[in-house]
Amino acid sequence: MTKSGARRVGKSYIAKYFGEQQYRSYLLIDFSNISNDVIDVFEYDKTDLDLFFNKLSVFYNVKLYERDSLIIFDEIQMYPKARQLVKHLIEDGRYDYLETGSLITLRQNIENIVIPSEEEHFVIHPMDFEEYLWAIGDEVTADFIRDCYYKKSPLGDAVHRKIMNQFRQYMLVGGMPQAVLEYIKTKDFEKTDITKRRILDLYRRDVTKFAKGYESKVLSIFDGIPSQLSKHEKRYNLASIEKQARFREYENAFMWLEEADIINTCFNSTDPGVGLGMNTERMTLKCYMADTGLLFSHAFSDKELTEESIYKSILFDKLELNEGMFLENIVAQMLRSTGHKLFFYSKNDRENSENRMEIDFLIRQDRKICPLEVKSGRYQQHVSLDKCKTKFGKKIGTRYIIYTKDLKVEDDIMYIPVYMTMCL
Repeated sequence: MTKSGARRVGKSYIAKYFGEQQYRSYLLIDFSNISNDVIDVFEYDKTDLDLFFNKLSVFYNVKLYERDSLIIFDEIQMYPKARQLVKHLIEDGRYDYLETGSLITLRQNIENIVIPSEEEHFVIHPMDFEEYLWAIGDEVTADFIRDCYYKKSPLGDAVHRKIMNQFRQYMLVGGMPQAVLEYIKTKDFEKTDITKRRILDLYRRDVTKFAKGYESKVLSIFDGIPSQLSKHEKRYNLASIEKQARFREYENAFMWLEEADIINTCFNSTDPGVGLGMNTERMTLKCYMADTGLLFSHAFSDKELTEESIYKSILFDKLELNEGMFLENIVAQMLRSTGHKLFFYSKNDRENSENRMEIDFLIRQDRKICPLEVKSGRYQQHVSLDKCKTKFGKKIGTRYIIYTKDLKVEDDIMYIPVYMTMCL
């Protein structure tokens, strides 16, 4: 089993906790901090597995139990040969194996090795809203949200306000475990912001280290994310980086950020159907940050520190700011954490206005395509949702408006509060 995810998303912690809870013993090998003696075991003793396991057991002072021990290869991207060896270790059958790592799908981290077909790959996302609620000691709210969603029942003004306050807090802090822990310990947004900026700095160092040959393009895309999301049409416009820029010149840079789990890419599905990925215009895309808390700190990167007053102004909805960019980003983040790939629909028909529409997200439910529009503040119409139903007819299932108010069903549209995206 292989767990990947962005840096500082909590992969190592989860692996160790899993080992503690599910096995009689576990042995963790951290390839980011490993001695030459252990490397020699992998280099010279891999053909004699009895000796191989005995040496690892002695070196780490961990007794291994056949069929009841877990061996964890942490930061496996630092030593790809160990990843290739897993095939033979699994065939041996004595123990179970868990690999964790960041950037493990990058080409330079898998060159000259054979990826074992036995690998099951899981991506660890930032903490979702339910996990955030657990972290702050609330184990009842998430179940109540689900119950109201399935019954299509409003939560009531008082409860909705309380949950929206919690959700705004989650949106600002984000789901990176270090940032969540800092906020829980200090209740200080400035100190939490420092933690998030350290993570962003780490991402930048990773770019310069691993995106050799096109690091400037990766950083240009990364730096441009907040400004792109602040626009009404959030599609990434490469002309903002370079007037004559072409997608093929930047495709590898987008792919690098996606593989590093720093961004969530959303592609234009030109003909919504059950197979959304079958009709995709990959050169028309939106680029969201994988963690909305990091997006907030990234958006204010012109300041040395995002002041506590700015955080609190947004928390209490008092700051004149394009809230739509953060709401749309958190919806993308929540959809990804529940297993959806990201698609939107955009059609610009100059000759026929009825064909002109913009749908923020498309998801599949019960063999139907469900269009989602994200709304912040006041709005009057849902023209694109209506056009979508008229154009695609029986392909369309439930239509959703995701907004900051309580749940309601009206005009064959389900209006859900943004925190209820976890139920989709």
